[in-house]
Amino acid sequence: MLYLHPLGMVLLASGCLLLAQQQSPPADDATTWLRRGAAEFKAARYGDAADDFQKAVQLDPSNVKAHLYLATSYFVQYIPGAQSADNLAFAAKAHAEYEQVLKLDADNEPAFQYLASLEYSEALGVTDQGEKYRHLDGARSWYLKLLPAEPRNKEILYTLGLIEWMKWYPQWKAALDEAGMKPDDDRPIASPGIRQKLRASLSLVSDGIENLQRAIDIDPEYVDALIYMNLLIRERASLADTAEQYQSDIALADDWVRKSVEAKKSNGTPGQTGEPAPPPPPATEQPRPRTPARIRVGGNVQAANLIRKVVPVYPEEAKKAHIQGTVRFQVIIAREGVIKEIHLVSGDPALAQAAQDAVQQWVYKPTLLNGQPVEVVTNVDVNFTLH
Repeated sequence: MLYLHPLGMVLLASGCLLLAQQQSPPADDATTWLRRGAAEFKAARYGDAADDFQKAVQLDPSNVKAHLYLATSYFVQYIPGAQSADNLAFAAKAHAEYEQVLKLDADNEPAFQYLASLEYSEALGVTDQGEKYRHLDGARSWYLKLLPAEPRNKEILYTLGLIEWMKWYPQWKAALDEAGMKPDDDRPIASPGIRQKLRASLSLVSDGIENLQRAIDIDPEYVDALIYMNLLIRERASLADTAEQYQSDIALADDWVRKSVEAKKSNGTPGQTGEPAPPPPPATEQPRPRTPARIRVGGNVQAANLIRKVVPVYPEEAKKAHIQGTVRFQVIIAREGVIKEIHLVSGDPALAQAAQDAVQQWVYKPTLLNGQPVEVVTNVDVNFTLH
């Protein structure tokens, strides 16, 4: 089973059965609507696919596959960070359908995987820290349900470690702010009171280190896991009561940096996370023509229309940790060519904000359809590479 970080979506082997190979059903049979929905899904007409899968569910409410495909057709329409009622409804409907799958099949692994990915995507899309933690905890709980069946799945273990860091880092940064320090200050937090308060969250560090270590035990050259092991230990050093304790943790963190650099050289490429990719429902059928509300354009094609590009500032902490990779956004480009909406799809959290600050300032040539400017939905990749 293929996992794509963060925790990503999964190409489901169970979702690749060709319904077209089955006997032709009558027009009102659920299988017919599954086949039609599959064709719409493959043609990226997810709204039509959802309508077809909904008919399949109505005709056969106990059909696990129909509920799974319906949930996925809602999921792929959800854009992390967009707060419109319609967009939030996609997430809610996807949750409801995946929960229905589990009512029919309590051990359905694809539903666990999708719910984990959905919760993680929702965490990326919210700014309220409490809400973000709630979704991260939700993602964590679903991945823990998957782990017994795949105890040596390094992607699950790495992601659990990453979630712990995402919950720890804001608290660590707040403690530094309170102490009047910056992340690159080479010393522990001087105030015993601030250190003691931060120690209440130290279990996040220990749990994160444990999960990352298990991932590294499986793959000693797992670059992403090596990098975050360094970050957790380096940030833990801020809590040291003595200079000796501090230097010990820093030396340990430096050793993880060395291992990550060696692993990158050995692998030939930096560790990167992937964009969630949903499984296509099965079967094929001629698509029905439909006028899109917006034009979707491939990222490479749209890049040719870029007329103003702002290069992101490489975060200093990411440089120190040797973090590099690609941050991907889905953006909506207004008719005038400016960025109207921007939503994080994937990428290292330590790089995401710097990338977003830069992309928000990009300008494109207007895209014309039949001579009229139209809005464009596309993906934008921002690459961070250390030389």
